[in-house]
Amino acid sequence: MDYVLPLRWADDSGLDELTAYLGSLRRHVRVIVVDGSAPPLFERHAAAWRGLAEHVRPAPDLRFANGKVNGVITGLRLARAEHVIIADDDVRYDRHTLARMDALLAGADLVRPQNHFTHLPWHALWDTARTLLNRCVGADYPGTFGLRRSFVERMGGGYDGDVLFENLELIRTVRAHGGRELRPLDLYVRRLPPDAARFWGQRVRQAYDDLAQPVRMAVFLSVLPAVAVCLLRRRYTALAAGAALTVALAETGRRRAGGRHVFPAAAALCAPIWVLERATCSWLALAASVRGGVPYAGRKLSRAAHSVRRLRRDLRRQRAQGLGRQPAQHVGRSPGQPGRSGSLAALNPAALCDPSQNGFTDDKPHRHNATVARPAGMDSPS
Repeated sequence: MDYVLPLRWADDSGLDELTAYLGSLRRHVRVIVVDGSAPPLFERHAAAWRGLAEHVRPAPDLRFANGKVNGVITGLRLARAEHVIIADDDVRYDRHTLARMDALLAGADLVRPQNHFTHLPWHALWDTARTLLNRCVGADYPGTFGLRRSFVERMGGGYDGDVLFENLELIRTVRAHGGRELRPLDLYVRRLPPDAARFWGQRVRQAYDDLAQPVRMAVFLSVLPAVAVCLLRRRYTALAAGAALTVALAETGRRRAGGRHVFPAAAALCAPIWVLERATCSWLALAASVRGGVPYAGRKLSRAAHSVRRLRRDLRRQRAQGLGRQPAQHVGRSPGQPGRSGSLAALNPAALCDPSQNGFTDDKPHRHNATVARPAGMDSPS
């Protein structure tokens, strides 16, 4: 099994801890680190991780607005195993979770495990309420996935990286191509919590992700008006009932698939606070969409993710045009150029190991979600 870790750091405060983790990983999987850090940091990482991982720059032909996708696709091109794990640098697998992922990939094209925090400062406890609500109604959006490499090749080698919610885009692209997704709620993979500054910095951007899920967005947009009406009419009982219902839903998510062993009861009590926070940020995200999108790495991204219907329509159109197994979205394109194939065999893998290649030249460190630790990250839980 291969393990792909895309990152771009602005400092090395977490270097020793990550190096120790890579040392434990290498006993079980082949590790590929795709590093878009500045040259001094890249060289330091190369020295620290020599013998622990294949350490490369992102492929120079990939110029997606979301730099995380550049790293993922580069790693998939270099992967040799049929089963591949993609994980943010704050995700921490152990031997048991690696083995379980490997076994599940024997019967699925994409496996979506469940992250949980290794420890819980106040903001991580707050954000765990989001996880519990997601588990109640379906499944959470983790910072790691398992993929079958042969299926990614049939997809054309990648997915659209010009979206903000790149994890949802990957999930939907797999679905659009007829892939089988597993969501084992009891496959618990540890994750380091972010610092409080990073948590606050991600609030509106995470809410923007919900634009790709209109029903969910409509629910959150309705919360503040409903609360305002209750306050104006002094219907405090209705407010209390709403808060109690939210806690009950979160507790239901906590109890699913043995979640009580990893999620504290206090997280469910934070659910009403999280809902109010998301409701407020949803209106700010809607305003940002009217202004052209949310800022990301010096640019604005207007689209959160494409719908499965849109991806399937594009795939049918491409097949009708005789484009074979090209992906539904342009993979590996450069600004101002038409889409090119993102085939995993498109590049000479040896060339990717050249530390002089350019990486995420315009990107800031990728910490897309609140669950992304210092230093950096994969999905935006929504």
